Amino acid sequence: QVQLVESGGGLVQAGGSLRLSCAASGSIFSINAMGWYRQAPGKQRQLVATITSGGITNYAASVKGRFTISRDNAKNTAYLQMNSLKPDDTAVYYCNANTVTKYYWGQGTQVTVSS
Repeated sequence: QVQLVESGGGLVQAGGSLRLSCAASGSIFSINAMGWYRQAPGKQRQLVATITSGGITNYAASVKGRFTISRDNAKNTAYLQMNSLKPDDTAVYYCNANTVTKYYWGQGTQVTVSS
């Protein structure tokens, strides 16, 4: 089992920045990729960014150039640095970790960007 705890969400004005953190615990040796997803009201959950254990990253087109995903394997923590935030980035952000057999999710953290 893997447990994920997110932190760092909040309210920010358009153009501002936030940094989300996701701390993993439990069977962390089994984690392959970690990622961030988001879900806005009335919309489906969508991928924001992922990072493999080897550091290969992937981003949604809507955040490329503004968001940066990183991972500190020593601290078992993944980060999402979000710059130049837009009102459209408002959503609940969820951390994800996957193993060979299962996906794990955090409880989510709210990010609200005011115009």
